[in-house]
Amino acid sequence: MGKIINITLGILLLMSSGCRPTPGGGQEPGPEPQPQPQPSIEGVQTYVSTADNTMHFETVSRNFKDGLNMDVEKTLYLKPEQTYQQFDGFGIALNGSACYNLMQMAADQRHDLLVKTFDVEKGMGYSATRISIGASDFSLSDYTCWDNKDKPFALTAEETEYVIPVLKEVLAINPTIQIMGSPWTCPRWMKVNNLTDKQPYTAWNGGYLNPNLYEEYASYFVNWIQAFETAGVPIASITIQNEPLNWGNSESLYMEWKQQRDFVKVLGPAVRNAGLQTKIIVFDHNYNYDGKADQQQYPLKIYKDATAAQYIDGAAYHNYGGNSSELDVIHKGAPTKNLYFTEASIGTWNYRSYGQSFLDIADNICFQPALRWCKSAVMWNFMLDNHPEEGPYRPGGCSTCYGAIQIDYNDYSSLMYRSTYYVMGQMSKVLRTGSTRIGTSGYLPSGVQAVASTNPDGTYGLVLFNKSNAAVKMVVDDGQRAFELTLPAESLTSCLWKK
Repeated sequence: MGKIINITLGILLLMSSGCRPTPGGGQEPGPEPQPQPQPSIEGVQTYVSTADNTMHFETVSRNFKDGLNMDVEKTLYLKPEQTYQQFDGFGIALNGSACYNLMQMAADQRHDLLVKTFDVEKGMGYSATRISIGASDFSLSDYTCWDNKDKPFALTAEETEYVIPVLKEVLAINPTIQIMGSPWTCPRWMKVNNLTDKQPYTAWNGGYLNPNLYEEYASYFVNWIQAFETAGVPIASITIQNEPLNWGNSESLYMEWKQQRDFVKVLGPAVRNAGLQTKIIVFDHNYNYDGKADQQQYPLKIYKDATAAQYIDGAAYHNYGGNSSELDVIHKGAPTKNLYFTEASIGTWNYRSYGQSFLDIADNICFQPALRWCKSAVMWNFMLDNHPEEGPYRPGGCSTCYGAIQIDYNDYSSLMYRSTYYVMGQMSKVLRTGSTRIGTSGYLPSGVQAVASTNPDGTYGLVLFNKSNAAVKMVVDDGQRAFELTLPAESLTSCLWKK
C-alpha cells in the first residue's frame, strides 16, 4: 500500500533511549573508512586519565627499550595475527538538546571544544555518534519529520538550525566520524493501538506501527537519510527503533521481534532501491529484553528469516538491564552479523561520584562491549544544561540524566566535565575508525584489562584499564619493540605507536 516517496528537499540540514534505565555480514557494506594521515609519532604516545580526578587526559611520550626485552615475566605481548572485529569508533550522542546547547555557545568556544573532542590528532578523536530520527526525550519539542500525512516529509528547525550545523562542523574536524540515526517513534498517524483491530493511536509514547503503512514508514527512513546526505551529513547506519520493548518514554513505539522482522523486509529493499549504503541494525535495547520471555534473543529470531536477514548488518544493545554476556550469546548464534553498543547514560541513579562513574563506564560501556565483539560504543549524551532537570528535555523522558558536559545556561560558556567525557576519549584516541581488534597474551595482573588494535594509519593502539587501587608496572612488547609503563591506580592508559 503506497509507493516509496521521492521528495526534493529545499531546506536541509549529529547513540538511545529513553535514556533512563527501563525495567528489568548481511546488508551491502557502506564505504570503507579512509586511512587517516600518518601521525607524527616518535616513540610511544600515552594518554592517561584517573578516577581520582587528578589526571584528565595527560599526554606523555615514552621511548622504546634498548636491546632485548629481558623483563618477560611482566610483559604483555600483542598478537596481531589474532584478529577479532573491526572498530567503527567510540563516542557520544549529539541529540537535539546537545546541539541546541552547543549552538548557544560563542562560535570560537564551540569550535575549540569540538576540536578538543573530535579531532583525531589535536584532540581525543571521538569517532562515533548517534542522533535521533525526529524527536527523542532530549529534543526541543515532540515531533517527527512527517507529522501531517497530507503534507510532504520535511526536516524541522531542530535539524536545520542545530543538529545539522553541529554535525557539519564535526565532520569538518573529523570526516570519518560514524553517524547512526535512531527513531524514538514513527509519525503518530502511522500508529495503531494493537495489531489486531488496528484502531488509531494518537499518543507520542506507545502504540504499534500500522502493518498497512510499512511502505510509507520505509519512505520516511529513506527521505530522512537522503535529506541529511544532501545537507552534507552522511548516515553510516540506522536502527529500526530505539528501545522497541519500552512502551514508556516521552516518545516511543512498541515493536516486538516479529513485527521488526516483517518491517525490515520492506525497509531493506527501500534503502537499497534508493541507492543508499546506510546499514540497517535491529533491536537497539537492553541485554535482558526487558524481562520478556518471548522476546529473548530478539535478533537471532529475526536472523532465522533469510529474507529479512539479508538486509541486516547486525544488532544494537543498551545496558539498562541484564548483563553484557548476552553479546557473546548473540555473536555465537550469528557470528557473521555485527554488534553495536548504542546507549548508556549517567544520572542521579548511578552517578555516585566522579571516580565510581569513571570505573563503571570504563568497564561496562567501553571494555565489555569492545571485548565482546561490538564495533562501537556510544554514550548518551554529549551536553545538557544546568537546569534542575538537565536538558532541554521532553516531559515523560529522562529528567534525572546527566550529560558528559554540563553547560551553564546563564552564559552558555561555563562548562563542567564529567568522567564520561574522558573515558570515551581514552578509547577513541587510539582505537581508531577502521582499526581491527587483535589479541594479547602474557602479563595481565588481577584488576587490569587490555584492548589492542592495528589501525589503518599504520599504528598500534592499546588501552589498559587498571581497576585496582594500586599502581601497576609492566612492559608492552609488539614483537619488534618493547616499552615500559606504570599504570596509575584506577586509571585508563592509552598507547599509540608506529608499527
